[in-house]
Amino acid sequence: MTTFHRRKAPAETSCLALVIAFALALAGLSLLGNAVSAESPAPKLSPEVQRARDQLGKYKDPAVAVRDGYLSTLGCVHYKDGAMGVHFLNPALISPAVDPDKPQILVYEPKGGKLELVAAEWFVPLATGVDKRPALFGQPFDGPMAGHEPLMPSGLHHYDLHVWLFKDNPKGLFAAINPAVSCENYGYSYLEEPPATVHHHGAR
Repeated sequence: MTTFHRRKAPAETSCLALVIAFALALAGLSLLGNAVSAESPAPKLSPEVQRARDQLGKYKDPAVAVRDGYLSTLGCVHYKDGAMGVHFLNPALISPAVDPDKPQILVYEPKGGKLELVAAEWFVPLATGVDKRPALFGQPFDGPMAGHEPLMPSGLHHYDLHVWLFKDNPKGLFAAINPAVSCENYGYSYLEEPPATVHHHGAR
């Protein structure tokens, strides 16, 4: 018995090809959408700030930070409306001058038993002899202020500038506190109050 196979008309074949192509296109768009949504939006940074971010990226590994002289202050600092995180201070970088490539402090967020780099902080004590309010990236420093107790003596009067290079901050790139950062479930968590403002002849 002879079996006859019906040949598909050219129009039918063309229609089937279009359906397959459309399905593949939809699948591709779906995969692309998932890939994009999985990434957090990158902050818009000026070239100077982006350069600092690139320079400091190596400190995503806190062991590298320790090797380069940054020492953990242990506690995770938080406030009622957000947090800073765990500060790593490099005493050798304390100076009245500020260098965009050499922040005195690196800030980490404790997450799942690890530390994630979220910010850098430029820190200038008044005791360095600084004669005016520092500025960096076109941004004047906060302060002058008393030290952040209990991890810092209140007598350590200083200027500082936080820059959230590695984690978006709803309050802004240069805000001192980040509502998106948490000290939850971290064993050494300290709820602090905003430090008092102090007098300095160079504060304008």
